[in-house]
Amino acid sequence: MAVYRAPKEWTESVESLAAALDARSRWRLSLLMLGALFAGGRRTVTTWLRAATLQRDYRDCYHFLQTVGRRWREVGDRVLALVVRQAVRSSRVLLVIDDSPTKRYGPKVEGAGLHHDPTPGPTGREFCYGHVWVTLAVCVRHLQWGAIGLPIWSWLYVRRQDVAKLPSQYGWSFQTKLVQAVDLARRAARVLRAAGNTVWVVTDGGFTKRPFVRPLMAEGLTLVGRLRKDSALRDLPPPVTKRGRGRPRIYGLNRISLAKRAAHRGGWTDVTCSVYGVEVVKTTKTFLATHATFGGVIRVVIVKEPRSPQGESTPQFFYCTDPDANVREILEAFADRSTIEQVFHDVKEVWGSGQQQVRNLWTNIGVWHLNLWLFTLTELWAWKHTAKQLTHRSDSPWDSLDRRPSHADRRKSLQTQCLLNDFSHATPHTKLPHKIRTLLQRLLRLAV
Repeated sequence: MAVYRAPKEWTESVESLAAALDARSRWRLSLLMLGALFAGGRRTVTTWLRAATLQRDYRDCYHFLQTVGRRWREVGDRVLALVVRQAVRSSRVLLVIDDSPTKRYGPKVEGAGLHHDPTPGPTGREFCYGHVWVTLAVCVRHLQWGAIGLPIWSWLYVRRQDVAKLPSQYGWSFQTKLVQAVDLARRAARVLRAAGNTVWVVTDGGFTKRPFVRPLMAEGLTLVGRLRKDSALRDLPPPVTKRGRGRPRIYGLNRISLAKRAAHRGGWTDVTCSVYGVEVVKTTKTFLATHATFGGVIRVVIVKEPRSPQGESTPQFFYCTDPDANVREILEAFADRSTIEQVFHDVKEVWGSGQQQVRNLWTNIGVWHLNLWLFTLTELWAWKHTAKQLTHRSDSPWDSLDRRPSHADRRKSLQTQCLLNDFSHATPHTKLPHKIRTLLQRLLRLAV
């Protein structure tokens, strides 16, 4: 069995996660995660087992992945606790929620079905066969690298017509993406509020619907998102001068057209904000309005985008359920929504999520979450490292020296640290010659 000597911080984090699993099998978690760290080529579970030299134990390892899939909530609670303890430095925590598909192959993959493909590629296919994951990530800010998304949980969305295909002993019931997103946000808010944090939730326009908005507003969470151009907004209700029969009005009498507000020349102001790590000046217009989806007053922000080379200018419309929030806070919160898109990219490209060709429902949930948690633990391990410690620009003199290290750079740096620990442990009292040390460094660079 391969023994990788991971850094102390990494080992402690993995042990904290393993404490949520059965004591008889939790020792496999660290080995499987290190196997996934060093797996190459197509990142199937088989390559994980080969990298960890667990081939003879493959049956028990597959059963263990099912256990991880069944206990994804409990393990995710510990991941969130690590994030709060190591990376959250602000009293206000931003949660980002979105969904992403992973393509699968084969008719017997449990939970898979036809879903809308947001990235059809050259083929232009509107649908893809596979799984859809409703994912929650915590957006944290690094002093040097800006906003980073750290994924915690994912709900597997199974279509209503596909639920009947699952074995009855699973006890799986149909839930919409909106209901799943509410469950994730509530679970995270419970932990964060216990730590003394206020919670904001940012989503794209697809989640701006009553089944998602109303329950979270009832929990006291602040929501930020995108509005449709044809949203049925109304002005504020008239002030109550004399209380008569019936309850006071919630919505105003007059309809508000966002398109007309955006076309009007007056009322625009310039606001400086940090968008995607760059300080920019945005031309905005803001006002209070009421909307039936939210059941009350919201703050609306219109952003005038610069004209394209074709002379077109498409305004953007955003909302915030906190009427007292300022424009800068709203725009920066929505800009940080892009961190979950980066998470989906890195989890699929760097860790190979979706390449693990497993068929069991709980095994699919387990391997997807292991990839999410590998991403988060790698970011937490690299949190206090400098860019010089994580990257080697000498091999790429054409590259920018002050560029933010990518997640792939951090993963390679963690691999290198594990191998260096192995070599240091193998020769604890012997100083190797300079030529041998140079050769080992080259081999390490080739290995990772």
